[in-house]
Amino acid sequence: MKFLKRITRTLFRNDENDISMEEAKRMLKEIKESVLIDVRSHQEYDEYHLNGAISIPLSELSTSIRKKVQNRETPIIVYCQSGNRSKKAMKILNNLCYNNVYNIIGGFEQ
Repeated sequence: MKFLKRITRTLFRNDENDISMEEAKRMLKEIKESVLIDVRSHQEYDEYHLNGAISIPLSELSTSIRKKVQNRETPIIVYCQSGNRSKKAMKILNNLCYNNVYNIIGGFEQ
């Protein structure tokens, strides 16, 4: 089943800024100014989140991002449970002129 999920993600990966969990970890390690954002609810974040992530729920993203990330060139990696909310978050951030936004495809379920 995991093999099938991996193949499906690879076949339907349609955005060059969709990255794997491994790619995200590498980016966070190599680019120190990178920001990892969990776009799930605060409750979901409190239950479990990736190390180093900050919580900005999707519903608050457009109003809160400027307080957390002032430089629009900062690499931002967004994630959620399955990748759906983070895909929307990536689009919101792009519309707000954040230029280096990446989505962990499949969320942390992958």
